[in-house]
Amino acid sequence: MISPEKNSFRRWHRFILLVLLMILLALSFLPKGVKELGQWLMVADPLEKAPVIVVLGGHLPYRAMEGAALHRGGWAPEVWLTRGIVRGEEQKMAELGIQMIQEENYSRMVLERLGVSGRSILLLPERMENTVAEVRLIARELRKRKESSVIIVTSKPHSRRVRATWKALVGDSPRAIVRYAQDDPFDPHTWWRYTDDALSVIREVGGILNVWAGFP
Repeated sequence: MISPEKNSFRRWHRFILLVLLMILLALSFLPKGVKELGQWLMVADPLEKAPVIVVLGGHLPYRAMEGAALHRGGWAPEVWLTRGIVRGEEQKMAELGIQMIQEENYSRMVLERLGVSGRSILLLPERMENTVAEVRLIARELRKRKESSVIIVTSKPHSRRVRATWKALVGDSPRAIVRYAQDDPFDPHTWWRYTDDALSVIREVGGILNVWAGFP
């Protein structure tokens, strides 16, 4: 059994490594300028037919729109939706007797409005708190069905982290084809000018460093 002291040491070791990686990454982008960072975060794997498209939660309505477009294009017969956790404000609204519509229900409405049959849409069973949990759940469900690949739809700046997380936790079996929403308004060339885009970049860089450091 590993002692608490050793566990604590490992956590600090990973934290220090994470900080060093962040510094190195920042230095590596200085010569090219901050413009390159936004573009670097965006990755799109070549499309291949797969049994399932998974639309990750968040960033309404763009991810669902992309999922619908891929489904209409014949890339996969099913579309799965992940579900986020119930936030504090939602719980408080429920206590007041006000029922909020969950995000995944909006995504379902977008899919159906854009031509995806309700029979082709599946809500994954558990609520997930973050990308790591989503990846683990998707991989588990795919393995239950003995599926070999999946198309995962996310937003532009989140795409590299999704790919890195899948590689770290799942590998190539099943294989993930990561795509970002084409209509996502994120502009990789001017991201620092807008608060939402800047926060997205900071969050994604931190998330990628967390993957590289072994999820400390």
